[in-house]
Amino acid sequence: MLLSLHVKNLALIEEEEVTFTDGLNILTGETGAGKSIIIGSINLALGGKADKAIIRTGAEYALIELVFTADNEKQLKKLEELDLPAPEDGTILVKRKILPGRSVCSVCGESVTLRQLREIAELMIDVYGQRENQKLLRREAQLQTVDDYAGEEASALKEKVAESYKKWRALKEEWDKDDLDETARKREADLLAYECREIEEAGLREGEDEELEGRYRLMENFRKISEAAGQAGMWTGGSEQSAEEAVDRASRELSAVSGIDPELDKLADELAEVESLLADFNRSMSDYLRNLTFDPSEFQEIQERLNLINHLKDKYGRSIAQIEKALEERAQRLEFLEDYENSRKSLEREIGEEYGRLLKLCGELSAVRRAAADRFGAKLKEALMDLNFPQVEFESRMSSGEENLSSGGYDKLVFYISMNPGESLRPLDQIASGGELSRIMLGLKTVFAGKDEIYAFVFDEIDTGISGKTAWKVAEKMGKLAADHQILCITHLPQIASMQDSHYCIVKESTDGRTMTHITRLTEEESDREVARLLGADRITEAALENAREMKKMAHSGKDKK
Repeated sequence: MLLSLHVKNLALIEEEEVTFTDGLNILTGETGAGKSIIIGSINLALGGKADKAIIRTGAEYALIELVFTADNEKQLKKLEELDLPAPEDGTILVKRKILPGRSVCSVCGESVTLRQLREIAELMIDVYGQRENQKLLRREAQLQTVDDYAGEEASALKEKVAESYKKWRALKEEWDKDDLDETARKREADLLAYECREIEEAGLREGEDEELEGRYRLMENFRKISEAAGQAGMWTGGSEQSAEEAVDRASRELSAVSGIDPELDKLADELAEVESLLADFNRSMSDYLRNLTFDPSEFQEIQERLNLINHLKDKYGRSIAQIEKALEERAQRLEFLEDYENSRKSLEREIGEEYGRLLKLCGELSAVRRAAADRFGAKLKEALMDLNFPQVEFESRMSSGEENLSSGGYDKLVFYISMNPGESLRPLDQIASGGELSRIMLGLKTVFAGKDEIYAFVFDEIDTGISGKTAWKVAEKMGKLAADHQILCITHLPQIASMQDSHYCIVKESTDGRTMTHITRLTEEESDREVARLLGADRITEAALENAREMKKMAHSGKDKK
């Protein structure tokens, strides 16, 4: 459920905050008042495309904040999957700050990408306008609609079909790639045999390269190391002027006055520790210098071994492990080529078996779709009749076959509809007008109302091209849908506005040379005046107000009966 919307510096909005309620939230206003900006701001907050031109003139950025309350576990689980903190009270804050050239998004105080924001938005709210209506005309969207209606059964089968299709395609590609004549096979086999011998004869050992590189560095810097170590040994213990000799003298001087001053005795003890450490160091340095040797032949052998390993790395991989993997792959490929005919027969058999599994799964999915399409068609026809399509006929026509095979199955589906007596059924994309599409979309949402996990809907231009009795039918259907969902609806029809549970008015005003859009929740009396305006009253007279009150009374009387 959408609790509130906060907008700052967006187009004609300087700063507005509005709190929404459960049920049917109606938004009305004069043409050009900025109703589309309100819906647009919700779309932007949920990851819609942003342009710097939407930032209010003179402002550095635009800000949109939405506060939702989680309606189901699926929403909270998505937050958990994205490592976002799920609040204990279920309140989810979505925030987007739009600056010139970029935008900053956050959910529950944590930064998210636009892709992540859209993933979350898909579970929080559905926004419907003319663009969404047009999607219904696309035939792939019609098949997806039936799949959505079929639910988990279709979803699980689609996953299996996609997995099988992917495997079958991979096997087919392998078949096409390995369609070689005898000359090409021999040429490739000779090369693979040479490469396998080259790697095997090297006799590589895991970690050998690192070990050799360490020894190489030591021998390469032998002279520098031996000189530095020798000088260090001389200064610490190799002469009368060494540190060891100096510390020994200092220790003898202090021992001559020991027992007189406890503080001085403490310092003498510390010096004795230094003397012991220095003696240990000198013994270790002496051993190091004694063992420090340089063998030119060994150095050359290390160089040659490293050159061989690096040559193999250049050809087969950046590490010994990768070289070993390259050997394994080449050996397998060589084995395949050496037994080419049997290998091809085995691959052909595997392709046939996987294709058979794929067709079986497609058949199962097709049966689920056909059953769901029949149920869906009956429900949608019933919903459309409630929306003043008294003579409507509706069918989902599906064609199935291997010629349609894809990762989504082997079905194609088209919605056919007839909305007038005597008219033959024709594809939806050939006959539906904008107003009819809006009603069909509303009917679709009522069909999905019991299945859809999304609680909040936004309807923009749902009343396009309708009036009179049809408008009442749409209003009644909106009221019915709002009994179990939260709906935000922009409308210019008094019939729909009368059905409201909460009424908001969007107005545009100019002050000091600047134009601003405001949104306000109306009181009952203010709502009466707004409905009277929508009824076409030039002046808001008592008669016009009475007409508005009567219309609202009729609307709510119908809602109470449901």
